[in-house]
Amino acid sequence: MKTVGQLVVDSLAAQGIDRLFCVPGESYLGLMEALHGHDQIDTVVCRHESGAGFMALADARMTCRPGVACVSRGPGACNAAIAVHTAQQDGVPFILFVGQVAKDDVRRDSFQEIDYGQMFGRIAKWTAEVTDPKRMTETLLRAFQVATTGLPGPVVIAVPEDVLTAQVEAATVQPQARVQAAPDPAALEQLRGWLAEAERPLLLAGSGLENEAGRVALKELAEAWNLPVLVSFRRQDLFDNDHPLYAGDMGLSNPPSQLELLRQSDLLVTLGARLSDITSQGYSFPEMVRPEMRLAHVHADPDVLGIHFAADLALACDPVICAEALGTPAAELPDRQDWLSALARERARIRAVTDSEQPDGIPFARVVETVGTHLGEDAIVTVDAGSFGAPIYRAIPFRPPQRLLSPISGAMGFGVPAAVAAGLRMPERPIVCFVGDGGLLMTGSELAVALERKLPLKVIVAENKVYGSILLHQERDYPGHWTGTTFTNPDLEAIGAAYGCEVTRLENLSDLEHLPELIARPGPQFIVVTSSVEALLAPVRPGGKHEG
Repeated sequence: MKTVGQLVVDSLAAQGIDRLFCVPGESYLGLMEALHGHDQIDTVVCRHESGAGFMALADARMTCRPGVACVSRGPGACNAAIAVHTAQQDGVPFILFVGQVAKDDVRRDSFQEIDYGQMFGRIAKWTAEVTDPKRMTETLLRAFQVATTGLPGPVVIAVPEDVLTAQVEAATVQPQARVQAAPDPAALEQLRGWLAEAERPLLLAGSGLENEAGRVALKELAEAWNLPVLVSFRRQDLFDNDHPLYAGDMGLSNPPSQLELLRQSDLLVTLGARLSDITSQGYSFPEMVRPEMRLAHVHADPDVLGIHFAADLALACDPVICAEALGTPAAELPDRQDWLSALARERARIRAVTDSEQPDGIPFARVVETVGTHLGEDAIVTVDAGSFGAPIYRAIPFRPPQRLLSPISGAMGFGVPAAVAAGLRMPERPIVCFVGDGGLLMTGSELAVALERKLPLKVIVAENKVYGSILLHQERDYPGHWTGTTFTNPDLEAIGAAYGCEVTRLENLSDLEHLPELIARPGPQFIVVTSSVEALLAPVRPGGKHEG
């Protein structure tokens, strides 16, 4: 006999979960007791439930296992909801345990009670509430299966406080066989034929390849078939950005000239990517619903296929298995040099950083360019949401095994918790966190974990005292009417020092000469950049030519 809390913890360990993130609550004391002294799971105590959730998502991205967070009922679950939404948007396996009111008080409008099935609705892939201790093993089994199968995503499990302490006779839930689907041989042969005859093919790679095997398979496939590679929104770390076959990313600001060129493709192979809003440029590339080029779409989840764009070939299978099964061409391929050269020229034009000195601070693109030039070969870069991050995706030439951890959902507050999770998971690798002053003041308190665990993070803060992304749109639509987008900061340098970091402020372009040395230092660094608002707004000002 063991408690349900002990059953949960032992089953997590059996599934390979060696770390979970939490903000404590009296509603799950039984689970906390089971974690006490457990030598297989590291319990990371966070300062806010959104930070705990973001850490779990970043950890999942690095381990390819579900991230796990534990929060209390009501306010705790509400604070963690942003991580559930981010997991759903980003396609990340995530399990959120919520301590619930006592079993007899469920659905009685009890103190801090929420019906989580209604609360999370379609945001979570599945929401469960375990009121019978004997159902916990079944719930755990299904939770891991749902979170990791098809398009990965979030599962929410609410457990009443007295159920967690109830005794149950049940075996630890062990891992089950991974669901795999192989591509149909006839469909594979058809795709080989299309690849062999295409004169202007494109390979669009997405999160289904976000593991070591996926990156290797993508590189081998591209090189074997001479295929230019695009990556889906914020997945730059899937493919070497300096490779001759790298054609760029599908992001927030692809210029018309690039899209005009991409539309000349005669074959678009989408491998492990969803053709969702940003990746499809607002559902405009390819054309909806019948694309202008031949479309082959490969994804592990059949629900992703054919929902916006009619595919000429739709394969519901593991994209890594499909890439490996395509093998090598049986005959000489068409001459694609002109096509590859045109894509390369456009990519080089987009990557170029031309921001000049501004009277109000440093154009942040110049900071990004400097970091990218001196980034360690195994560095992990975490990025918060915000306009300051735009140049990161076009100017830093990511090369595996470098990693990029950034919220596809655009959730502010992700950057610092993700850096902390990366530092915990891979302490031997350099971690660089880019965050704006807005995002820093949302979840920057998670640096307390970095202080506790002695993590040598390099945090680069873009301080311009505006919500830049919103101001950019505001200035475009209502020039000069800055309402609700400016704010006053506390002393950010004092904040960095309070978290045990060496603090430096960069105020003008000449200060950038010190940046490479700062990010190379062994200890924690907190680098505050006086970031130019004028450079940020240049694209929407009359005659503005800057590309952000």
